[in-house]
Amino acid sequence: MHTITVGTATCGVSAGADKVVEEFQRLIAEKGMKDVKLAETGCMGMCYKEVLVEVKNGDGAYLYGDVTPEKAQRIFEEHVLQGKHIDEWLVLHDYVEGPEGGFLAKQKRIVLRNCGHIDPMSIDDYLARDGYKAIEQALKTMTPAQVITTMTESGLRGRGGAGFLTGAKWKFASESPGPIKYVVCNADEGDPGAFMDRSVLEGDPHSVIEGMLICGYAIGATAGYVYCRAEYPRAIVRLINAIQQATERGLLGDNIFGTDFSFHIKIKEGAGAFVCGEETALIASIEGHRGTPRIRPPYPAVKGIWGKPTNINNVETFANIPWIIHNGAASFAAMGTDDSKGTKVFAMAGKVNRSGLVEVPMGISINEIIFDVCGGIKGGKKFKGVQMGGPSGGCIPASLGDTRIDYQQINKTGAIMGSGGMIAFDDETCMVELARFFLEFTQKESCGKCTSCRIGTLRMLEILERIVEGKGEEDDIDMLLSLGEQIRSTAQCGLGQTAPNPVLTTINYFRDEYEQHIKHRRCPAHSCSLLVNYIIDEKKCTGCTICAGNCPVGAITGEKKKVHSIDGAKCIKCGKCITGCNFDAIIKD
Repeated sequence: MHTITVGTATCGVSAGADKVVEEFQRLIAEKGMKDVKLAETGCMGMCYKEVLVEVKNGDGAYLYGDVTPEKAQRIFEEHVLQGKHIDEWLVLHDYVEGPEGGFLAKQKRIVLRNCGHIDPMSIDDYLARDGYKAIEQALKTMTPAQVITTMTESGLRGRGGAGFLTGAKWKFASESPGPIKYVVCNADEGDPGAFMDRSVLEGDPHSVIEGMLICGYAIGATAGYVYCRAEYPRAIVRLINAIQQATERGLLGDNIFGTDFSFHIKIKEGAGAFVCGEETALIASIEGHRGTPRIRPPYPAVKGIWGKPTNINNVETFANIPWIIHNGAASFAAMGTDDSKGTKVFAMAGKVNRSGLVEVPMGISINEIIFDVCGGIKGGKKFKGVQMGGPSGGCIPASLGDTRIDYQQINKTGAIMGSGGMIAFDDETCMVELARFFLEFTQKESCGKCTSCRIGTLRMLEILERIVEGKGEEDDIDMLLSLGEQIRSTAQCGLGQTAPNPVLTTINYFRDEYEQHIKHRRCPAHSCSLLVNYIIDEKKCTGCTICAGNCPVGAITGEKKKVHSIDGAKCIKCGKCITGCNFDAIIKD
């Protein structure tokens, strides 16, 4: 019996997984192979190797990467039909051996324990891996207070950004009086470069549902919402299916496992407002109002949805819960540091060789993630730093690469852990432009309710835009620092309070780049087009005339087979000459 499993999360589909599935379906039907099972799964984490296909038989599990429909034919004919695995396309064998073994070597998968191993549309696959055993254990052998104690002893912090202790948060909600309480899963993942929550919902939706059930039992809630942005259609489809399957099996709904505990879940699709990741704005959106934050206290644990006590955790937090109940608080607390227990999932993007989803024990260093797990920087270029915590996070330079992944240690750098987005950059990244990019995002996403965020971030953005255009002024850096601190201390919600972080941290660690832009009208990274001059290397130019033909404004002149030249006054710095040159003769200065 052979099982062919194709990764059909969003990352896989974007790389062509649907066509690979169709090709395997055609081949199986054509050969009449009834002993071959074709299955789909979620994100395996190796997004950089999509499309991923696993072939499993009595000889183990073989994972292939970069699979196309054409490669699928050969995999089917040689591996499935003849039992000969194809070494040149092999990524992993039995999840340990293989050219990409280093990707998993330092990972510890709790949240991602089922992703890539089960069909997310099959509740039976989840049950086969001890699914819903934790809620059964909680209902039959533990009191709500004991569940909360277990969460407290585990040391689990909320993985949505703030890092508040989960056990304490649940305790507050459980102690709030009232017969009606709610549990909310915050799946409004809006950070550029972040895809942790989406991947878990696409790959293992039942773990999130089970985590919500356990929370509901612990705090005395009977209803829950998953607030998921509408831009995650595949996650929503798989979540709807999981809720339906769990309800049909009696694992969700009334009198679960024959007890008097009942719990129902609804999905609320968000319209894509970044500010709705903030708890009170999310609550307003669920209630049908415009998603704007309100002043706290009262906190949601006291007054949440429709004024009722409400507990809100994110996808990753809830996915941890069943594992903790099933394996015990001590097992979770044994991983990590004194301040930060367990593991953390990161969406790795940017200039790393192995981009994708990783789950590592707390306490691992940034350098270990970048070089050991993610295989270093593309093209062998120099590691310059990481943006951590999303657009509201901060930049951590390579000089602090030994910093441990720990809430306290990361906060000391000026960045934040955030929900887990980590974008790596090399020495060709302009830090001023990077700060401008993230501030532009948060400025657009500001709800506009408070003046400091609405106007303050706009003024900061205007200054940054002026600097990258070569129009910076002597006092711009001091003005950015002053505005940033004022916004931090006066903005109403977390979006505004953290929006200046990318600017403040890049000034702190890369002030010289700001000064080069302002004082010398120069971009050291050769990234800001208006601050870059294009010149032709006489030793490399062959006079092929391709660059002259590509130039839209006629700034390049020269005779055929003779060195060409660029008229800087005419050059609009579009870069077409560089991309079209086959001899690397055009360089930025």
